[in-house]
Amino acid sequence: MTTLLDKTLKRELRINGRPFIVALSPEALKLTVKGKRKGLELQWDALVNGETALAVALNASLGAFKSEPGSQKERSTARLARTAAKPSTVARSAKRRS
Repeated sequence: MTTLLDKTLKRELRINGRPFIVALSPEALKLTVKGKRKGLELQWDALVNGETALAVALNASLGAFKSEPGSQKERSTARLARTAAKPSTVARSAKRRS
């Protein structure tokens, strides 16, 4: 028997020795560097609907945590990943391909 996810569940994990927080909420999955507020967020409905640009957004976000915290490269990469993950961007990308 499974338990309904009705509030946010947070857990810490280490990836390549760096601490991250993964938060599961009824709306989304969010991965952030421990001690930071902004991170990568994936809405459940976007995951379930299988939007075509989802793979692009995920690939763009892979480099978001690779550089040193606070560096210009990390900020610009994270900004690009957030922009790519926005539903309006996904819809526009799909329309252009049609």
